[in-house]
Amino acid sequence: RGNQFRILHGIPPDVPLVGIVGELIVLKGQRDFVLAANEVAKKHPDARFVIAGKDNSLDNKFRRELKRLVKVSRFEERFLWLDWVEDTAPLFASFDIFVSASHTESFGLAMLEAMASGAAVIATDTAGARELVRDPDMLVPVRDPVALAEKISELIRDSERRRSVAAEAEHYARENFSLERMMDETEGLYRRLLN
Repeated sequence: RGNQFRILHGIPPDVPLVGIVGELIVLKGQRDFVLAANEVAKKHPDARFVIAGKDNSLDNKFRRELKRLVKVSRFEERFLWLDWVEDTAPLFASFDIFVSASHTESFGLAMLEAMASGAAVIATDTAGARELVRDPDMLVPVRDPVALAEKISELIRDSERRRSVAAEAEHYARENFSLERMMDETEGLYRRLLN
């Protein structure tokens, strides 16, 4: 499904694809992502970036600001902008690296979906990320686009490490947050309450 997404959007199957998904608001860290992506693009000319999310600000003001940041760097052709995505599974499956750059996060559903889809996840060090991202090396300080760029570049350079991080994350997501586990735990709770 990830290949279908790449074909649809003209993204070659062998280029590193890095994405962020979430409502376009300052607290979700898309500005930090764009700054980091611009640095990554200088070192990795084949890398591509996806920013997916609805902008509910007045007149799409925040999206325009983000696009201006990209335009200044002259890497516009490397960015794909998506608004509302109805079926996110192909999107997440297409990512090599998913980034959560949130300034605050209680529980990152997008992070979990990316993990379950087999993407390596890099996240800012928030409470929600610490709950999901088991490898502390994949956590970077909040509001630090330089550290974020370094971590993205590290995983682009080291494809073996990237695959290992992705496999561990996928295993953790499926073991701990699967529908089957949720049903078993819910059934167990009802049994305890009934007893």
